[in-house]
Amino acid sequence: MTFLFAVIGIAAIAFLLWRAFGPQAADADERTERPVRRPSGPVGPDDDPDFLRDLDRRSRGANGPDGDDA
Repeated sequence: MTFLFAVIGIAAIAFLLWRAFGPQAADADERTERPVRRPSGPVGPDDDPDFLRDLDRRSRGANGPDGDDA
C-alpha cells in the first residue's frame, strides 16, 4: 500500500513539474512577447476599422460634425 502511494505521489510531482517547466510553459512565455498577427483571410465587419468608422459616421447622422452630406 505504501508503494502505491509513493508511485502516485511521484507521478503527481512529475506531472506538476512538467506543467510548470515543460515545453508548453516555454511556448506560453514566448506567445506573450510576440506581436499579435491579424488573420490574412476575410475580416468580419465587427473587426474592420473602416467599417466601424463608417458606421460611427452614419450613426451620427448625414450632417455629422464633418459636414458630409453623403
